[in-house]
Amino acid sequence: MAYWLFKSEPGTWSWEDQMNKGIEGEGWDGVRNYQANNNMKQMKVGDLGFFYHSVKEKQIVGIVKVIGEHRPDPTDKKNIFGMVIIEAIQAVKKCVTLAEVKSNEKLAEFALIKQSRLSVVPVSKEHWKEICKMAQTKSSF
Repeated sequence: MAYWLFKSEPGTWSWEDQMNKGIEGEGWDGVRNYQANNNMKQMKVGDLGFFYHSVKEKQIVGIVKVIGEHRPDPTDKKNIFGMVIIEAIQAVKKCVTLAEVKSNEKLAEFALIKQSRLSVVPVSKEHWKEICKMAQTKSSF
């Protein structure tokens, strides 16, 4: 199993929106960055991810699961980029802010910090466990 972080502007697609999709999940579409798209190509059904509200909030708010692997993104008219399908699993008990992530020495190499502009980044198993601990949320589902 691999771990990921999905960033979204809450005014565009929020955690509440994701939760409202239920078990059918939602396509993580609109990604127009080659590296983020390549990250999604590596995802497998069952992989877990953090749902991160970007812009003003800058915090991890929930846990999602990949329920559909990489496929064409219908919003991409040039048919270059793809998407995965994700399902909301649960909200974290305590949101973890970007400031908290940056202040934790164990997360110094976390891709959210190193590649801050990417909308989809990998999360190492060690970073996953540390952030789950910070979020007061179990690390396996």
